[in-house]
Amino acid sequence: MPRLMKHIFPLNRHLIQRLGFAGLTVMAFLTVLPIVAVVIYIIVQGAPAISLEFLSDFPRGGMREGGILPAIIGTIYLTIGTAVFSVPLGIAAAIYLSEYAADTPLTRTIRIAIINLAGIPSVVYGLFGLGLFVLFLRFGTSILAASLTLSIMTLPVIISTAEEALRSVPQAFRTVSISLGATRWQTIRRIVLKEALPGIITGVILGLERAAGETAPILFTGAAFFLPRLPHSPFDATMALPYHLFVISTQVPEMPIKIQYGTALVLLVFVLAMNVTATFIRSRARAKRQW
Repeated sequence: MPRLMKHIFPLNRHLIQRLGFAGLTVMAFLTVLPIVAVVIYIIVQGAPAISLEFLSDFPRGGMREGGILPAIIGTIYLTIGTAVFSVPLGIAAAIYLSEYAADTPLTRTIRIAIINLAGIPSVVYGLFGLGLFVLFLRFGTSILAASLTLSIMTLPVIISTAEEALRSVPQAFRTVSISLGATRWQTIRRIVLKEALPGIITGVILGLERAAGETAPILFTGAAFFLPRLPHSPFDATMALPYHLFVISTQVPEMPIKIQYGTALVLLVFVLAMNVTATFIRSRARAKRQW
């Protein structure tokens, strides 16, 4: 009897393991399949609209003809503006919370507040930006006001992911560096930040991707329905791909379907390009990591 049980139980364990792997594979497939289907559908519907004119010309004919150059340039401006304001501040806050702040009720409350801020709907950030930057500070409907609003929206994501990346660096690295005579800041700058770089880059790209694809915040603070020229200063309004896609999909009658999906495809490629760039930088940083 004991010998029989020894033969049965290993068989059951192997069977359960195989069933578990099979279930995980099916769930992963069911998760990825809709995403792939959406991407393929956008490519099929939007590819006929992609041309040099579409990418380098201004809209005309009530936005039913021409290109989307102002929206592309505006999205780039907004993404760069968001990065300028949010990335240094977010990484600095993460360094303070991870390396300097003591574990007190105040810091725990701050962390909870940061997590909660990440879940606030983007339209609320848009209304906040409208009240603070557009009206109170009198920046008007501008790239500056929209970038600041998007920066506030992306800060929780950058702070949370950067802090986790910093905390994942082994404490032994800090101990050895300080024991060799380095100051605390030298240790953070030359050792901890370097080793945490892949995780920090991931958080930055996640935040900027969200900013690049948002419509509600820029709707209140910086996006324009149509502009006959490119913006010349941070205080000018701008067109942007997410808002332009919303406009041509909901407010322009008899809009050619290929232009709608072509705009969506350009936005998708823009976000994917950010992902590919981040993956390349992250891979190089991981290859140089010492643990």
